[in-house]
Amino acid sequence: MRLFVALDLENEVRERISTYLLGVSGFAPEARWATAGSLHVTLKFIGEQPENEVARIQEALGSLLIGPFTFAIREYGFFPTAKAARVFWLGIEADKDLPNLAAQVDSALATLEIPREEHGFRPHLTLARSGSGAPRLRREDESTSRFERLQKQLSLMTPPDFGTIAAREFHLYQSRLSPGGSRYSKLASFPLQG
Repeated sequence: MRLFVALDLENEVRERISTYLLGVSGFAPEARWATAGSLHVTLKFIGEQPENEVARIQEALGSLLIGPFTFAIREYGFFPTAKAARVFWLGIEADKDLPNLAAQVDSALATLEIPREEHGFRPHLTLARSGSGAPRLRREDESTSRFERLQKQLSLMTPPDFGTIAAREFHLYQSRLSPGGSRYSKLASFPLQG
């Protein structure tokens, strides 16, 4: 089973992002665009796990003690840089509670011998990728050109603000890969209660 841990978006914020996607996706038609319904704030990608490990993972995640908090979805950017853009994302503003939750999830799962994150937590929502295939197999200038019109259009627009979300729980998801994109199933939910 391919698993990850994430926060959901409130419906009102999801609808605003959906409208935004409809407005900007035409400026990079070659990119692979996410659907608003599939967006979530990933706290940890676990990866492939045997089905019999799910109960232990749920138990570890259920032991976390952190209270509810809020975070805002604002601004946008490109990974790795605007000049070498391969991913278009929306930014997440949050105080220490969001990275603290991600760190606690990482620590709890490390007790089950699930590898710790190698990079620092950078919360974001991936809206589009420059195409398919491994980045090293694409020419960098080709990948950047896919976002060039989008970048020009965004520079003429007011930076987006999609609103604030009250995080009251987080979730364990299963991801199933399919030709039409990944499909997510919620396996368990964990209330935030400090």
